[in-house]
Amino acid sequence: MLDESLLDTPEGLAEADRRGLLRGAAEAGARVRTAVRHATEAGVGDLKPDGRPRAVLIAGPGAAATHTADLIGALAGVGSPVVRLAPTGVAPAAGALRWELPGWTGSVDLLLIATPDGTEPSLSLLADQAYRRGCSVVAVAPPGTPLAESVAGAHGLFVPMATAPYDQDEPLAASSPGVFWALLTPLLALLDRIGLLSAPPEALEKVADRLDHIAERCGPAIATYSNPAKTLAAELADALPVVWTEGTSAGPAGRRFAAALAELSGRPALVAELPEALAVHSALLAGPLAASADPDDFFRDRVEEAPALHARVVLLRDRPISGLTAAPAARDLALSHDTPISELEPEEGGDLETLAELIAVTDFAAVYLALASRA
Repeated sequence: MLDESLLDTPEGLAEADRRGLLRGAAEAGARVRTAVRHATEAGVGDLKPDGRPRAVLIAGPGAAATHTADLIGALAGVGSPVVRLAPTGVAPAAGALRWELPGWTGSVDLLLIATPDGTEPSLSLLADQAYRRGCSVVAVAPPGTPLAESVAGAHGLFVPMATAPYDQDEPLAASSPGVFWALLTPLLALLDRIGLLSAPPEALEKVADRLDHIAERCGPAIATYSNPAKTLAAELADALPVVWTEGTSAGPAGRRFAAALAELSGRPALVAELPEALAVHSALLAGPLAASADPDDFFRDRVEEAPALHARVVLLRDRPISGLTAAPAARDLALSHDTPISELEPEEGGDLETLAELIAVTDFAAVYLALASRA
């Protein structure tokens, strides 16, 4: 159940937010600026690359590294393949995770390591392995960690992560907006420098400004009726989110939203990209999860029953409604099955700005849903 009254009680939200998630979302813009400064001080702007790498390999634990790799892959396009190195191991703990370089990795490739921890022994070994193969290494992690020493020994580039006192070394912290932007921003600056994608300093400054703007619109002091993140959280109460995305960067934003819902609030969510989502989820919307579906016994007593779980479509788009779009077909399909639909479309701006807005609003929504949910 969702305590909607809590959404409009800033003091109650602050008391419930023991992990600093709302503060992390509100300070995302500041994290971007600090991360840009750290990247500059580490020498990213002084790099003289020989050209694009053959492939970009990304390693790191948890949601932050997964989302970073997903987003970079979407922004890079076909310039260079972006490969996430998935860990193996018996537990999601720093000492239990293992990463290995593919057999083809060599001197023309680039290894990026992104972690909010930095104590993982296997990541230090991975940096050493990359050095022996002649593969360039760049890492973003908290300063003073074993990984920082290993990257220095591998003659790689280490960028200190933009940390805050309330960052916590636990798996849930990986979905924190602050952690995500602290890891992603230096890598965007680096990949802009080597020509893999476009993220110049002025674009990153606009990203920080857009994140600040969303923090003002979606902050805990803003009432639900004029707060898009609180509105979305309330709409998803007792619903199964079916997240449909349209546009290159909306895909990673939708997948991050689904993962954050599961990790922060324990809510299952489905995600797919348009137009294929219409075929993939058509049977789902026509089945027992549709809003029009009704239990067999209409006259039975429902007073003591939990509300039935019904689907709600969340449409994320990173471009305006013009030209070739599947949005009208998506609305028609949802409404034909009496399935409600929520839509998010960012204000005009560059690709990074619109992407930042989609991520920021859905991050706030996931946090509000987590804080206001109760057993």
